[in-house]
Amino acid sequence: MRSCSYQLVVTLAAAMACSRSVFAQRAQPSAEPLTLKEAESRAIHDHPEIRAGQFATLAAGEEVRQVKSAYYPTVVGSITGAQSPDGTRIAAGALNNPIIIGRLALGFAASQLLTDFGRTSDLGSSASLRVSSQEQDVAVRRATVLLLVDRAYFDALRAQAVLRVAEQTVTARQLVADQASALAAAGLKSTLDVSFARVNVSEAQLLLIEARNDVRASYAQLAATLGAPQTAAYELTDEPLPEPPPADAASLIAQALRDRPDISRERLAVQAQIKLVDAERAAWFPTLSLVGVAGASPAHEPGIPNGYSAIGINLNVPMTNGSLYSARRAEANYRASAMQQNLRDLENLVARDVQVAWLNAQTAFERLDLTNQLLQQATDALDLAAQRYGLGLSSIVELTQAQLNQTRAQIEQATARYEFQSRTAALRYQTGSLR
Repeated sequence: MRSCSYQLVVTLAAAMACSRSVFAQRAQPSAEPLTLKEAESRAIHDHPEIRAGQFATLAAGEEVRQVKSAYYPTVVGSITGAQSPDGTRIAAGALNNPIIIGRLALGFAASQLLTDFGRTSDLGSSASLRVSSQEQDVAVRRATVLLLVDRAYFDALRAQAVLRVAEQTVTARQLVADQASALAAAGLKSTLDVSFARVNVSEAQLLLIEARNDVRASYAQLAATLGAPQTAAYELTDEPLPEPPPADAASLIAQALRDRPDISRERLAVQAQIKLVDAERAAWFPTLSLVGVAGASPAHEPGIPNGYSAIGINLNVPMTNGSLYSARRAEANYRASAMQQNLRDLENLVARDVQVAWLNAQTAFERLDLTNQLLQQATDALDLAAQRYGLGLSSIVELTQAQLNQTRAQIEQATARYEFQSRTAALRYQTGSLR
């Protein structure tokens, strides 16, 4: 008879717990479906950091046009009128024709660079290399944004998994509390068991509140990485677990030094600076230009033709300028040397970061099996503790401890899964394969 009463009480308590669970599920708001690929695509299209880099690349491309404009003719139009008292002469200010001739004239002057012995070519090459470097900067920004998106996505998945664990924990512990209350009312258990069970439920409810807050915070972080101005609730899709990391990091380091866009950016910047050194050296070379003028003078002094035209060759040879060109070349050379050292330092840092990311991925992969084993052991222990408690062979302290161990194991398992995926994304970023 005592056994039948016990089973009836347990059944009624379980039915009450199930009704609470169904009501909680119906109260959940709708969420926006989102996969990892969709999140990455939206971030690439909308994130302001990537778009800022693209505009900077376009601006760098205009610098190339500015430099190469020296290859094309320069034409200016002029309208000049002059009137002065008779006998006026310019006597100071410069070497010039001192006679001022009253006239009204209009015309054009054109100049075409014939050669500057490679200076413009070097400046153009330097500007083109800077454009290529800026394009790699866009790739750096893109990879960084993708890493942030992946991390935020997996953090949100982890927060959702922990929330499910918290909800299940509240339901399970409430069931035990209801059972203890019903058994205590029937005189089958003491009120101490009820007190322990209620404390256990309160702890689970605190975990649930914290888990809900973490989910909302993860949604806000994910929306920011997507470039979205407002936060939304997301229905995220689980991604399959990636392959385990390789056994050796040497190949990964070689891949990073070859494929990382930030290293390519700095290498191109060094090449651009070296070309600028060559351009500053060529500043000492002569400049040969073709110049021509033509126009008409409808009003002028008697004896002056109504029209004019002339063409000539102009050769400018730098002689001295207070060591300006020498200082500019030395500055460019020093900057090139500094950038080469910065590139070496970056390569060393990349090798270190790849090594650390590989170790982190290895550790996260090893934790997967361990957390699975931990959860299985905690679940078996909880089943045994529940049976012992139901038979009156143990106190509720043993049961609540077993519940706590299972909850921790479930959270550890969820954390290990998504941490491995996040650290794999970080390893892909460090090797330059996340693009």
